[in-house]
Amino acid sequence: MSMKLSKSLLIVLLIQVTEVLGFSLILPLLPFYAQDFGASPLVVASIMSLFSLFQFVSAPILGRLSDYWGRKPLLLASQISTLVSFVILARASSLWMIFLSRAVDGLLGSNFTIAQAYISDVSSKKDRSKAFGISGMAFGIGFLIGPAMGGFLSQFGFSVPAWAAAGVSLITILLTLLFLKETVKKRKLKLDFKIVDLKAFQKYFDDKKTKRLLFGFFAYLLTHVVWTSNLALYADRRWGFDASDIGWVLAYVGLITIIFRGLLISKMIDRWGEEKLRVWGVGAVMLGLVGLLGNGSVLTLGITLGLFAFGSGIIRPLIMGGISRNVSSKEQGAVIGLTNSLGSLAQVAGPLIGGYLLTYLFPQSVILMALLFMGLGGWFILSKKNILLK
Repeated sequence: MSMKLSKSLLIVLLIQVTEVLGFSLILPLLPFYAQDFGASPLVVASIMSLFSLFQFVSAPILGRLSDYWGRKPLLLASQISTLVSFVILARASSLWMIFLSRAVDGLLGSNFTIAQAYISDVSSKKDRSKAFGISGMAFGIGFLIGPAMGGFLSQFGFSVPAWAAAGVSLITILLTLLFLKETVKKRKLKLDFKIVDLKAFQKYFDDKKTKRLLFGFFAYLLTHVVWTSNLALYADRRWGFDASDIGWVLAYVGLITIIFRGLLISKMIDRWGEEKLRVWGVGAVMLGLVGLLGNGSVLTLGITLGLFAFGSGIIRPLIMGGISRNVSSKEQGAVIGLTNSLGSLAQVAGPLIGGYLLTYLFPQSVILMALLFMGLGGWFILSKKNILLK
């Protein structure tokens, strides 16, 4: 059966759309923006990684605090941080300001961590994977509009898309302030409360099923980030693409994501089940990566990027749904903060790995490395008795 959308879920999905729209506006131009200030591929990768490094620290903190103080105040704080970062980027006059922009956004900008915890609050356990799939549709809508708009606006100057992203970020703040209802009963922090409690996180790794999904999630994100964070520079070196071309490529990926995460995944889960869909997702990502080793023709890119987007579109919500179902309702913010922290760790390492390969080896080495990570991720995601986790 299809999932019925509540008013609260619709509002948080709208907030997610605008959040992704703001971020994706600057995505096609950021590598070229940094290159204008003399940045090498490895330095560009460092800029991407800096944001994720701060997120690695902040995501579990904000996730746990939102379990106590509520989703709404923490979401507002993270959105304000994102707004400030876009303003800094728009006014950048040197490379260090671009670094500062990404650091400020990463410091408190764990918007999706808290939004995903909110989604867990307003959806039933049996519909959790479907809800995260619909959340992925919001991500896809933002990616459909944002990169194409950012690529178009970049021809008027790299600061223009950054100002547009700041405007969109302001809209998300107003939506949250005016329309989002709190879902958490606020609790006082105990005197012995630990913001980062490694022992509390250890129990998630002690559970074999949860541990397998967490490691699979990490390996899948390494696959995704190694490739996508270096997409602009890879496509520039291999096929001569510019910021506008990258914008249209990302918009196409966003369209595929909308179709599968938003319109089809709920029906696919009902018909084929989550286990079978995981197999299809892993296979599609790997086939898509193999195709990206080709000549970059419109037909080849259309097919291979479609496969990659299809696989990515179903793997992430299935893993997130599985992890979420394994913990209690009072721990949703904590476990989602942990998974997003693992994701941030992958997003720290992935750009640096890809940037290093682009700088010192041949461009296709980025795709080969992504294939290696996806093979490892598939082993964790699909193997119920994984010898690597004993």
